Amino acid sequence: MFARVLYIFIIAFLLTACSQQQVSNEPTAAQCVEAAKAALADDSIRQGETLLRKAIRLSEETEDWHTNYIAYQRLAVALSQSNPEEALRLMKKALAVYEQHPDDEQNYVILLDYAGTYAAQVAFINEGAYDEALDFIHRAYDIAKNKQMEDMMCQTLTSLANIAWAKEDYRRAVDYAHQAAATATADLRPGTLQVLARSYFSLNMLDSAETVYRQIEPGDDVHLAYIVQSNLAKIALRRMGATQVEDSVAGAFEQIEDFYYKALEQKDAYYQETLRQEMENQQLAYRSQMYGRTLLIIMIASLLVILAMVLMVRYRMRLQRQQQQQLQQEAEHQKTLLHQANEVVAFLQDFILERTEALKKLSQSADSRIYLSPHEWSEIERTLNAIDNNRFARIREQYPTMHDDDIHLCILTRLGISNRTIGNIYCLTVSAVQHRKLKLKKDVFGESNPDITLEQILNR
Repeated sequence: MFARVLYIFIIAFLLTACSQQQVSNEPTAAQCVEAAKAALADDSIRQGETLLRKAIRLSEETEDWHTNYIAYQRLAVALSQSNPEEALRLMKKALAVYEQHPDDEQNYVILLDYAGTYAAQVAFINEGAYDEALDFIHRAYDIAKNKQMEDMMCQTLTSLANIAWAKEDYRRAVDYAHQAAATATADLRPGTLQVLARSYFSLNMLDSAETVYRQIEPGDDVHLAYIVQSNLAKIALRRMGATQVEDSVAGAFEQIEDFYYKALEQKDAYYQETLRQEMENQQLAYRSQMYGRTLLIIMIASLLVILAMVLMVRYRMRLQRQQQQQLQQEAEHQKTLLHQANEVVAFLQDFILERTEALKKLSQSADSRIYLSPHEWSEIERTLNAIDNNRFARIREQYPTMHDDDIHLCILTRLGISNRTIGNIYCLTVSAVQHRKLKLKKDVFGESNPDITLEQILNR
């Protein structure tokens, strides 16, 4: 009877472990949205779309309506360049979900503004009326004005300026853009100034257009820098009256844009292939891991059954006094084990908490300066060595001439920290971080193959 109960318990335990493992590998809708944001930031449009559609499905199944309308919104943004009509349909769906399950009113303004923008795109392409677009934007502006949301007021005024420009009402576009610029924050200012400068240019107010374009600071945004420089070139040509040359230059700039978007498509295709291979490798590793765990559980279960049978025989042969002594000894033993286990748990909790603050800094996504003290660097390296088979201890031993900054760059790369975050640590641009990785790969590790990355070298 005891053996039968033990068998049932082991089978139930095995099924529970497998089901928990399977559930733990299923991402949540919010995790899919975050993964999609990362893919879209890396210009992988198709992968981002796939993840967002999965997030929509999962959020509907779990009734996570906040994530649901956010996923619809981001999917619409991803499709806005290639398919404005589909983007408008998705944004209307996001609005419908929000209106049934409202939460943050600022999100409502954002959804209305996006819907108006895509409705304007559809009207511009189809040469239709802009009534629907203006209705969405005016609703968004009224809410933002009543709630004193200055950033949303700026965004909606900029959208109204864009619609006025598309309707060739350039004077009104200038008025809206001026109002938007008056409340523009640092991150919204470049977009607002673009609309203002474009409206001046359409009015042939070249001096005003040039002044506004020169106020735009592209920073690391290559595409924005291209827009500014191309329009400054057009202004210069128009002043010289070289209309034919201006048309030729405009055609050249359009070809450059085509090359740019084709390069993004090629990058997306490469990313898709790499991701597919990684998923196949993960599946193979997962299957191998599950086979090993299953075999281990079966062996443990067999040993437990044999041990249980032996204990049953011995249990029946012992006298009542021996049973009482054994129970007392087992109680003391369990008490000792429990005390030891509590000490180990407390130690591990302290051990992890001591490192949480140092590692938490590396997960910051804002464009801000990140400083890690030598002690924090040492703690991170020690933690990685403990869980990564002393990888960086062996690197230090094999490459004794490496500087601490190089070791730190290897650590950040191994942790999967983005180039932008690494740039925040070293006060470098993303391109400068990439150059440092390339130099470290060639000069220290002696790897000249351009297809092999620093991450792959560290993984070896």
